[in-house]
Amino acid sequence: MAADNWGDRARIGLFVVGREVVPEAEWWAMRPEGVSVHAARVTAASPWAPWNGDRSAAALAPDLARGCRDFAAMAVDVAVLAHSSSSFAGGPGWDEAAVAALSAELPAATTATTNGLDMRLALAALGARRPFLVMPAWMSDGIIASAMAYLASFGLAVPHAWRYQPLARWRGIAPDGLYPAGMATDQDTPSLFDQVVRECPAEADSILLAGTGLRCVAVIDALEKALGRPVVTANQASLWRALKVAGMEARRDGYGILLRG
Repeated sequence: MAADNWGDRARIGLFVVGREVVPEAEWWAMRPEGVSVHAARVTAASPWAPWNGDRSAAALAPDLARGCRDFAAMAVDVAVLAHSSSSFAGGPGWDEAAVAALSAELPAATTATTNGLDMRLALAALGARRPFLVMPAWMSDGIIASAMAYLASFGLAVPHAWRYQPLARWRGIAPDGLYPAGMATDQDTPSLFDQVVRECPAEADSILLAGTGLRCVAVIDALEKALGRPVVTANQASLWRALKVAGMEARRDGYGILLRG
């Protein structure tokens, strides 16, 4: 019989931005055989699970609550809140609060996680403490500052942050105008590679490409070879974490030292 991508080894649910195409494409490219990926679309503002008044708990946006019900019916092994910006905007403690809120709506057999938590665990597994932070062109100054503060709160000293500069046809459009103008589906990985290599500071011990909508996993291996340092990306980190949670030691070549094990 022909392969049908059935998740007989693990089934993973992703909460993704409603208009993005990158997360699923990258996950399907990287995932081992026997692992299936299933998306729930989210249109909420960041963070997707807002804090309550005293920041003692987070409440799921309606799209996440609906997605939890769908993932329960699908019997997914892991549910990933695949949105870097939610972790950054939520700040310290938000990942754990979001996981608690998701877990309350998911079956006991399903493990919840967030992209911020996954990236932190991936950096820790590689012994990285000073990541060069690279973010999509459409990220605002505010969210980049939030990202740096978030990482610093966990002892990660970012020596430099870089917002990817898009191709000439997108120049002149402010960062907050790029996404609605359609740049998310018109990304150029060769120019991303060139910029990361050019801008990476000598004092960085790793590279962190944050933002699940940033198309970048195709250049992980090339960046590691060019810079001699490990590379962590948002989608790669969450896949790595999901596979571990699902009890899989599956290794994947072509997507960096993190997934090679």
